[in-house]
Amino acid sequence: MRTDKTRLNSIARGFALCVALAFSCAPAVALEKVTYNMAWLPQGSSIGVIVAQDQGLFEKEGLDVNIVRGYGGNRTANELDQGQYEFGYVDPVSLILNRANGGHIRMVGAMNTRWPAGICFDKKRHSIKELNDLSGLSMGGGSASPVQSVVPAWLELNGKPRDFIRLLRMDPAVIDASLVEGRIDLAECWLASNRAVIQRRAAQAGVELGWIDYADFGLDAYGSGFATREELIEKNPELVRKFLRGAYAGFEFALKSPEQAAQIMVKMFPVVDPDVALQQIKEMNTLIVDQSAKEQGLGYIKPDRMRSTVQFVDKAFDLEGKVNVDDVYTNALLK
Repeated sequence: MRTDKTRLNSIARGFALCVALAFSCAPAVALEKVTYNMAWLPQGSSIGVIVAQDQGLFEKEGLDVNIVRGYGGNRTANELDQGQYEFGYVDPVSLILNRANGGHIRMVGAMNTRWPAGICFDKKRHSIKELNDLSGLSMGGGSASPVQSVVPAWLELNGKPRDFIRLLRMDPAVIDASLVEGRIDLAECWLASNRAVIQRRAAQAGVELGWIDYADFGLDAYGSGFATREELIEKNPELVRKFLRGAYAGFEFALKSPEQAAQIMVKMFPVVDPDVALQQIKEMNTLIVDQSAKEQGLGYIKPDRMRSTVQFVDKAFDLEGKVNVDDVYTNALLK
């Protein structure tokens, strides 16, 4: 009797072990793999995606997101359109130019809810408080950079001649150093991006950096957002929603804990300077929240501001109305 009972207990334990092993060996639900292109090196502008990957916010949505560096806005937009990855950090200039040339990408959520760029200068050499103070000064810009078209259009928007600033075509690699060393008067700098880098380099050289922002002088436009192909929106809208939910949850994290977000960025990308990362993230926190659209939540794209954005880019690049504002963006996937 005792033998039978022992045998039954042994069988029961064996059965339980088999069940446990079966469950432990069962394949986990596969995560859907997608790639996100940052358009440049890791910086504060992509902190939402970086945090979401590190904190499992994408995994919670069933996604495995591969974050890759980019090589500029135009290239990112064109490669996104070609299907080389699913999502990208894309500025409206690059997106609109892509569509004007037959592309099919669309902005699905805002990040820089206002234009984040401005014009930087050495405060010891120049006192610039209004546009008239820019008259005749030299400004460096890449030969293929949008700055060559954006600045003249912005000056015209403010009633100034297009050559009010003397634009120079330079190797992008030397522009920041040329500003700090006094070889040029002005250079373009971006919040949550290279402004913190230039400030650090300037401080090391004993230069005090100043700036004026385009947005403070008439440029009512979006700076960047998440973009994807129309084909993906049509075939798999839920995938886009999952990515956006995870990414904006990451931005919410950075809003509440910028110091921790900076630590995460440095952990994932050890080449990043911790102080620069923190400054970029704090700057991004001022850009991601649109005070005039807080009720709609992060990412919402205001139709009037996007219309203003398209109109400005149309004029700056002589597009002659090739791109319809309704084709540039959608808010439908934020829900």
